[in-house]
Amino acid sequence: MRFVILFIMLLAMFIPSSYGEMYKWVDEKGTVHFTDDLSNIPEKYHQGAETRKPPKETSTPQPQETPKLSAPPEVSEPEGITVDLVRKNELFLAEVVLNRRVKQNFFIDTGASFTLINRPTAKELGITIDETTPFVRVASVTDVIPTPLVTLESIRVGDAEVENVEVLIYSMAGGGDGLLGNSFLNKFKVVLDSIHGRMTLFPLKGIPSPECPGGYTQDYWVGQFRFYHRNLEDLKKLKAKVESQVAQGELIRINNTIRYFENKLDELERKASFAGVPRNWRQ
Repeated sequence: MRFVILFIMLLAMFIPSSYGEMYKWVDEKGTVHFTDDLSNIPEKYHQGAETRKPPKETSTPQPQETPKLSAPPEVSEPEGITVDLVRKNELFLAEVVLNRRVKQNFFIDTGASFTLINRPTAKELGITIDETTPFVRVASVTDVIPTPLVTLESIRVGDAEVENVEVLIYSMAGGGDGLLGNSFLNKFKVVLDSIHGRMTLFPLKGIPSPECPGGYTQDYWVGQFRFYHRNLEDLKKLKAKVESQVAQGELIRINNTIRYFENKLDELERKASFAGVPRNWRQ
């Protein structure tokens, strides 16, 4: 009998949840009965019958679809600016516009640190050269020449324009109006097409990011800082040499040039700090 009762109780526990209500009643012999039909319970046991509701069905939660990550937008290379060149022997010339008003034909030299203009062009631009003008020491065939360094408001080549460009005032031995060097060209990736006689300039400044603070790469920032540090180091060595020779006039010019480069370095430091350039890129 106990086995029957236990079997009935276990059966009741595993009845599918889709059934209706269950009724439990005990007869006069103490036997426990279960039924899902109230009419099956003798009338005299109706009052003591217990109603047992089946457990509610629980739906299995559907796994949520993982949202698909959209691919990052492709960063396309900036559109290049194409400039027609004129060939002269093994060199190429491009038309440049200085300070938005003076047109010249400059040789292209991607290996030159500075853009060069000659003295007649400097005079046409209204540039005054005196003892306060900073200089850069340029090595010639026979000597090292202190060459005046000035800043032009802008240089434009085709549709590519750069403002505040440092240039040297230097008359080239072979003549010519001037030379377009890296004080302008280092703002671009330069592609020279010697077959078709043209140059394409791709702006280096891109979207600022941790890898490109201010929009420029590590090579650009390192090159800028290295240039000013190197010139200051050379100038301070020159100053020590001149001081021992008691050359007062030249010493004044050297001190003016040192102050110029220190101010340029401070300005570069401010730009780098604002852009978040790492300290080890500024050595």
